[in-house]
Amino acid sequence: MEEIKILIIEDEKKIADTLCKGLSELDYYVEKAYDGKIGLKLFETGDFNLVITDINMPGINGYELTRQIRSVNQYVPIMMLTALGATEDKIDGFDAGADDYMVKPFEFKELLVRIRALLKRTLNQQLPTGNILKVADLELNVDSKEVFRDGKTITLTAKEFQLLEYLMRNRNRVISRADIAEKVWDLDFDTKTNVIDVYVNFLRKKIDRDFEPKLIHTQVGMGYIMKEK
Repeated sequence: MEEIKILIIEDEKKIADTLCKGLSELDYYVEKAYDGKIGLKLFETGDFNLVITDINMPGINGYELTRQIRSVNQYVPIMMLTALGATEDKIDGFDAGADDYMVKPFEFKELLVRIRALLKRTLNQQLPTGNILKVADLELNVDSKEVFRDGKTITLTAKEFQLLEYLMRNRNRVISRADIAEKVWDLDFDTKTNVIDVYVNFLRKKIDRDFEPKLIHTQVGMGYIMKEK
């Protein structure tokens, strides 16, 4: 089996060292940095399968680090591991390009489950080619990451794009918030979070507010559905 390489960028030395030890004992190859700039340099010189990063760090913070990684690699999974637990912080993290977001303090077992989910989704995946999705006059190009409605360009963040793609691939089917959490965020469903509802509202403002027909509909008590009527 090919060696799986994980990069940990965490300025709390005790946490970084503990994670490094625990993951190494599970036969992952792990490198660590206690500074955002050093972490970015390590990423640029290594071929990592997963990045775990804090947000508040010396050098550059986790948001900027994630944006810089995403500018050169769209696909490597990035997990934010931070004490910042507000909805706004999570949205900022996902908008920067994170795939998962976990709040400290955390259980190592839960972290490991999430790591495995991210790796399962990305290892050996075949990147889509020539993939264009359409619902009514809404068009999404998986390759170019472009979205159009009625011929007009719609600008989306990375997470908004992933959510829209999932809804379009499941058109005319009710999707629960738990499904969205698992498939788009790789998260076990947390009934206390409203991140999913916030992102659905973001999408509605961009692709539905100024257009007809409305495409994203709420099924009360069940979830969301994308359909023309």
